[in-house]
Amino acid sequence: MHETHAAAEAVILHSQMLWLIPFFPLAGFLIAVCAERLSGLVKITSPLAVLAALAVAVSSVATLFGAPEGARLSQTVYTWMAAGSFHADIAFRMDALSAVMALVVTAVGFLIHVYSVGYMGHDESCPRFFAYLNLFMFAMLLLVLGDNLLVLFVGWEGVGLCSYLLIGFWYESDDNAAAGKKAFIVNRIGDMGFVLGLLLLAWSLAPAAGGALSLDFAHIQAHAASLDSGTATVIALLLLIGATGKSAQIPLYTWLPDAMAGPTPVSALIHAATMVTAGIYMIARLNVVFALSPAAMQVVAVLGAMTALFAATIALVQTDIKKVLAYSTVSQLGFMVLALGVGAFATAVFHVMTHAFFKALLFLAAGSVIHGMSGEQDVQKMGGLRTKMPVTFWTFLIGTLAIAGAPGFAGFFSKDEILYHAWAGGHPWLWLTATITATLTAFYMFRLLFLTFFGELRADHDVAHHVHESPPVMTIPLVILALLSIVGGWVGLPEHWLWGNRFGHLLAPVTGYPHLAEGGMLGEGALMLIATTLAIAGALLAYVFYLRLPGLPMVLSWRLKGAYELLLNKYWIDELYDAVIVAPYVRLSTFLWKVADQELIDGFVNGLAGAVGANGNLWRHAQTGNVQHYALAFLGGVVAVLAYYVMR
Repeated sequence: MHETHAAAEAVILHSQMLWLIPFFPLAGFLIAVCAERLSGLVKITSPLAVLAALAVAVSSVATLFGAPEGARLSQTVYTWMAAGSFHADIAFRMDALSAVMALVVTAVGFLIHVYSVGYMGHDESCPRFFAYLNLFMFAMLLLVLGDNLLVLFVGWEGVGLCSYLLIGFWYESDDNAAAGKKAFIVNRIGDMGFVLGLLLLAWSLAPAAGGALSLDFAHIQAHAASLDSGTATVIALLLLIGATGKSAQIPLYTWLPDAMAGPTPVSALIHAATMVTAGIYMIARLNVVFALSPAAMQVVAVLGAMTALFAATIALVQTDIKKVLAYSTVSQLGFMVLALGVGAFATAVFHVMTHAFFKALLFLAAGSVIHGMSGEQDVQKMGGLRTKMPVTFWTFLIGTLAIAGAPGFAGFFSKDEILYHAWAGGHPWLWLTATITATLTAFYMFRLLFLTFFGELRADHDVAHHVHESPPVMTIPLVILALLSIVGGWVGLPEHWLWGNRFGHLLAPVTGYPHLAEGGMLGEGALMLIATTLAIAGALLAYVFYLRLPGLPMVLSWRLKGAYELLLNKYWIDELYDAVIVAPYVRLSTFLWKVADQELIDGFVNGLAGAVGANGNLWRHAQTGNVQHYALAFLGGVVAVLAYYVMR
């Protein structure tokens, strides 16, 4: 393996348009807030705002592609902070990495907005929903286009806030409100590590920069080599903690499955184009820091592989259609983190892109099913929908083939490139773990497909009577995403196939790109054949279990009851967290509230106030306002003083 590191950026083109990309969704948010009672207007302006952002992004990318390799667009809006040696601007950049992310966020986000017009059109809180959705887009675009870590951090916290607002959108339900709070709190834990990592990074780079404190990406790239391995390891691990929160890795993944409490378009936006990709993007952007620490890279790779396998096993037995997709997201994010850990940063971003296409498709198709099934989400009460909802079925099938790694579909190229880099990078156990995970992915996704669209419909009579295909405003985005799920991976072919890996070479100036060793094509081809064969085996096994012998899963769940319940209850991780962390924390808080606060602090303050009041009441009786009383008291005092001296 020969590693090509990121080349220094030679050309900087000044742009006057980059600020418009996040500005348009922000304008959509403000319109939705101001026109709260005009839901018809909001349903038009919100998607148009994202479409405008997409148009500016496409124009900017066209300019970037016309520039020399390694160039970037740059725009400084104004100086944000300047204090001593520290300086930070509100500034935007568009290089190959942020160009890919901006296109994915705006394109997929626009389709989700259009879909939402049909899905949420009858909700009385529709303007509030679109306001949050636009604000989410603004925050994510700020994150991927920021020219320094401070602007990125504003976007980072913004997506966290918006996820809280959207997950708990139907806040009248206590469960929904609790899911929103859970996402918010778990991400704060990760954010603490992220902030510490940022501060340590700025402080550690200052000596090499002549004492200058800066978090500009150009500054970090120029001086990162001055970090010693130990410092780089600490910084990378702190940043990794932040990534585990946003990108739902062990141990901070638990908020993502519960995020299904929000409307389905929100699930699609969080899982495909915004929130969960933030951690992957951050590590890819700071690849020069992570690459300095082999130990941290090893931790990243192992964490990703463990998360991928762990989540895939849970997805095997879940019966909520959205929960299965949620755990598949956690698993696919694990693939991306694994790619980052083995140094294949461009490949991780490649999987971010293909995953955005097929995961948005799968979630929106699941939303179409739920819409057609009058809100039903349990796949055990579905079946036979392929004839009643043909567009939804065919698009869901394409999404399933893409995530399962069927040859020619988007996920096939990106997933197999990750597997190959794990193997070729000298990590056979990580490759084996990822290959097993890919097999499980094919099994549980085809299980979901068969239970939902094949066999007899198992819904109640009233629900079955109203099953229908979704309107065009919902199915057209499905068709477009299905097309992207087919062709989206062809920009990153194996190195010796046709035009090769254009995607990897595009990102090479920013992320580096590992080239194949001699004979690498044969090795990659053989590994690809193994992974494909196992994926087909997984799909066939699902066919046997759920179509040919539908009673077999029940028999196995009874014979393997312990293992089945372990997976069904998600390894009881939530219960473990409740017992070990949440319950003791609540008990401690209750103790501090009732004993330390109410009895000790409040008791002391209230007691002191009572004593002062009693003293005041006592002396108040002496202040009668009667001059004769005062004269009598004065006379008594004089008599007492004279008596004292006489008697002494």
